[in-house]
Amino acid sequence: MGTSKIEELTERDKNRIIEMAWEDRTPFDAIEFQFGVTEKDVIEIMRKSMKRSSWRLWRKRVQGRNTKHAKKRNFRSGRHKADRQRTISGNKLSKRW
Repeated sequence: MGTSKIEELTERDKNRIIEMAWEDRTPFDAIEFQFGVTEKDVIEIMRKSMKRSSWRLWRKRVQGRNTKHAKKRNFRSGRHKADRQRTISGNKLSKRW
């Protein structure tokens, strides 16, 4: 089942999954879509890859977080857009004078 899928992952894939799991706005659904591993598999990867104290911090942070579960999000897609977003050009704020 899930264990065989985890064993098929390269170290690079596992590292990317860990990185995505730490990101607040990356839902488990996105990780599953990209790598084919379920939330349960991600939890197993994190448990095996992290020190116990780091694991506890991550679990505490992730549990109940709406942004980690696409169905619980209060927005459909995309990211938050700042009010001044349209004035940004080439990574620099446009002059306002």
